[in-house]
Amino acid sequence: MAGGLKAGFVRLMDYLQDPEHVARFQRLCGVRGTEPRDRFSNGVPSTRHGDVQNGGGDATHRRTTGADSDREKRKNGVANGAAGESVNGNENGDEAQGSAVKPLRRNSLTGDIGQEFIIENKFLFYLFTLGTELGNELFYISFFPFFMWNVDAYVSRRLVVVWVWVMYLGQCTKDVIRWPRPASPPVVKVEMFYNSEYSMPSTHAMSGTAIPLSLFLLTYGRWEYPLLAGLSLAISWCVLVCSSRIYMGMHSILDIIAGFLYSLLILVVFSPALDIIDTFNRTHPYAPLMIISLHVGLGLFSFTLDTWSTSRGDTAQILGSGAGIALASHVNYRLGLLPDPSASMLPLQPPSFTLSLIGLCLLRFLLGVIILLATRAVMKALTIPLVCRLVGIPSNDVRKARQHMEVELPYRYIVYGTVGLNALFLVPFLFARVGLL
Repeated sequence: MAGGLKAGFVRLMDYLQDPEHVARFQRLCGVRGTEPRDRFSNGVPSTRHGDVQNGGGDATHRRTTGADSDREKRKNGVANGAAGESVNGNENGDEAQGSAVKPLRRNSLTGDIGQEFIIENKFLFYLFTLGTELGNELFYISFFPFFMWNVDAYVSRRLVVVWVWVMYLGQCTKDVIRWPRPASPPVVKVEMFYNSEYSMPSTHAMSGTAIPLSLFLLTYGRWEYPLLAGLSLAISWCVLVCSSRIYMGMHSILDIIAGFLYSLLILVVFSPALDIIDTFNRTHPYAPLMIISLHVGLGLFSFTLDTWSTSRGDTAQILGSGAGIALASHVNYRLGLLPDPSASMLPLQPPSFTLSLIGLCLLRFLLGVIILLATRAVMKALTIPLVCRLVGIPSNDVRKARQHMEVELPYRYIVYGTVGLNALFLVPFLFARVGLL
């Protein structure tokens, strides 16, 4: 009985991980690859962009272990992101039936630009591009500051805590499981930027579940708005982000389901502790020391799980941002900046949307972003040469230098820790000084 259940479970996992389901969904949405004219060379299949040598065959070959992490990382990077021949079309006139395009961004590790593919439904292409951007860096560095400066600092502080833990645990789990991206062919790689990272679980699905759901749970009852509207927005956000990762060819159905369920588990564990964590960060006299120690320790641990990749830098960046915002909340509490409304003022009433209010929000956002971009540029220019000098690594090749943990971890941590600190402390402080708060 137990053996039959186990075999059935394994078959289900294999079925959900099958890249053919991803390719079928892509074709349904109007995405087609451009086939090389000559697939074989001397009777042997040629290596194409996205071929996953360790991703074909049975589940034993697809599910890698951590035995040879360095070899597996190189294999994963080449298998998922290696470019083959550049194909501009085929002899059947594919370009006439749709638009031939390439991925918007190069592979972050290999620099591969990817192969062309055919888009037959531009609406779905732009819709799912929006969905995948809801889990990318550009969205977070826009959404969190805007929410802090214009909506509710109380909610934004807690959202950042959720985001840090969800992304950190997701990235670490990827480096423990080490499953490759869906095999191509049959999958079309619509996105290339994260193609050299591991696949299981989908951190886009995790953040795309945790952020909208936490936003709903933290704001409903605190702000007055219809329950159905808030719930519909959260569900739509989650579905769009999760489905976009299948459309982009970045994840199997199993990756998405695992990321969704993993995120729910993290929320169940951490949601009851959010008030405790936020109160500690703001009020405890030793909070700054604990915040820095915890985030640095988590970063050091994550860097021991696997060899260098872009996910290592992303993890350090997330931890640095979270630490900076947590430190800023402590400073704000001590200075009385951005105080939380009293319980007697709840629930909060959404303001009337007037041109003056919209203009004020946009002005805050634009000025704040300028300050954060300036902070990032200055800290980046100062930190990399300084860290390289301290650890004795040449800084003439920045890309190569940042592949060392001794450089990448402090660089990301210091730069984005400062950005996070300025986002919640310096920018509101300046706004208060000039009458914009």
